[in-house]
Amino acid sequence: MSTSVDTRSTALKGNLGVAGIVFLVLAAVAPLTGMIVIASLAIALGSGGGTPAMFAVMTVILLLFSVGYAQMAKQLTNAGGFYAFVVKGLGRTAGLVAAMIAVVGYNCFVAGAVGTSGFFSAVVFESFTGLSTPWWAWSLGWVVLAWIFTRSGIDFSAKILGVALILEVIILIALDIAILAQTGFAPEAWAPTAWAGPTMGLGLLFAGTAFLGFEATGLFGEEARDPKRTIPRATYAAILAIGVLAVVTTWAFVSAMGVGDAQEVALEHLASGDLVFMLSDTYLGPVLTAVMQVLLIVSLFAALLALHNSATRYLYAMGRVGVFPGALSQTREKTGSPVVASTTQFAFSVVVAMLFAVAGADPILTLVPAFTGLGTLGIIVMQAIAVVAVIVHFRRRRDPRWLTTLVLPAIGAIGLWVVTALAFANFGMMAGSEDPLIGALPWLLPIAAVAGLVIAYATRSRAPRVWQALDQDLDRVGLEVAVETPLR
Repeated sequence: MSTSVDTRSTALKGNLGVAGIVFLVLAAVAPLTGMIVIASLAIALGSGGGTPAMFAVMTVILLLFSVGYAQMAKQLTNAGGFYAFVVKGLGRTAGLVAAMIAVVGYNCFVAGAVGTSGFFSAVVFESFTGLSTPWWAWSLGWVVLAWIFTRSGIDFSAKILGVALILEVIILIALDIAILAQTGFAPEAWAPTAWAGPTMGLGLLFAGTAFLGFEATGLFGEEARDPKRTIPRATYAAILAIGVLAVVTTWAFVSAMGVGDAQEVALEHLASGDLVFMLSDTYLGPVLTAVMQVLLIVSLFAALLALHNSATRYLYAMGRVGVFPGALSQTREKTGSPVVASTTQFAFSVVVAMLFAVAGADPILTLVPAFTGLGTLGIIVMQAIAVVAVIVHFRRRRDPRWLTTLVLPAIGAIGLWVVTALAFANFGMMAGSEDPLIGALPWLLPIAAVAGLVIAYATRSRAPRVWQALDQDLDRVGLEVAVETPLR
């Protein structure tokens, strides 16, 4: 059965510039949360006093990757992000495999973010008032607020996220300046003796984790002004902003603790998770530390909203071409917000979180490590597949720009596949849990890949027009496509 899609009710709307997209991406990265959680882990379990060097290396790897990404982004504008890149470079079957991995990764990440925001909100609220509140009540409240924001359109979300991002970055910069003024930054953090060692691989892995979310720049291309120029610029800006902030801030942390003692000090605070708050209390004082605790909640909500926007656009893109139910592509006419996909995505996340709540499980020991860890791994795998697709695409076209379409992206690809291998090998540590069930979660990604293969076979044989539309739907700038919805 073939149906024509009313493009007036399925078109995304937005007027995002480079700054707006960077705000959306950096909010998903959640700099304050990253430094409080990921940087602490990296120093304790990774390269210790040499952690700034690992963040610098990861910045270079992703900048090299983004060279090829930028060239592809100039050709494709699609809410499916890396899924569209993989279709273009490796074909429709590989594209659907990547899409299923992305759907699993992002949706699990949001479910984990629902638990994280609720848990820390309850903890901070109790620290200020002495009143104990259920974490799941906070989670539901943040989900409702985020859902309302998404209905108002992506431009509104970008403004909210921009404010949250500025506040959390300001407090980190204040801490960096305070440490610089009182103790200075230790140059020995860059010496090979500081970062070279058996745990260097873990240090690189944690550094890579801190960048997760930068790849979402492409997801907002259809809602951007002049996407062929905006998306590449936003990608470079996002990676540089994350990298510079992470390098400077971790350098400040290890300098404050002493490069040689940083790992031991971080290990002492690992269980309580208060390493950064301890440093803040010492260098900024208790008042600004309390402000930092509040901003942590703001950061977590911003990450929830931004990650939800990313996950929603994969559902929307799959619905638009008919691979998923076509209703997922419906948008709110006034704002262009993909309201059906948004509601569906949040419904999944809430159901998952409430199942853990009903079971009486501690979210920070179960829900958060399980689903955030799996989401992290899924996104890393998707990035690694996408960079291969970019290289293959330009080689097939015999593109003469060897440096920007092969050499530099290939170096970035090697780095990403190394991070992918490290993530699989150290998934339990990355997820923060030694539970064997959590350790087995990476197997869900091969299952998702198999599901992608099954969907590809079913679509090709039972809905050939949809199969053909997977290619035709790639570049959405000025494009109106009638798609067929399969499997009614």
